[in-house]
Amino acid sequence: MSAKELRELTDAELEAREQELRQELFNLRFQHALRQLENTARIRQVKREIARILTVLRERRGALASG
Repeated sequence: MSAKELRELTDAELEAREQELRQELFNLRFQHALRQLENTARIRQVKREIARILTVLRERRGALASG
C-alpha cells in the first residue's frame, strides 16, 4: 500500500493493519530462520509498510498536538 492509500484509512484501521503486518513479519522471520522462506524480499516489503504506517500515524498525532 502506498502512503497516499494509507492516509485515507482511519487510525483504527492503520493500527489493525500494523498488527497484521507485525504478525506476518514474525512468521516470515521464523520461516527464514528455518530456511523455509523462498521470497526473502517480502521481509523488507513488510518492514517498509510498517514504517509507512507509523509515519502516517505520527504525522496525524503531530498535527493534532500542534493545533
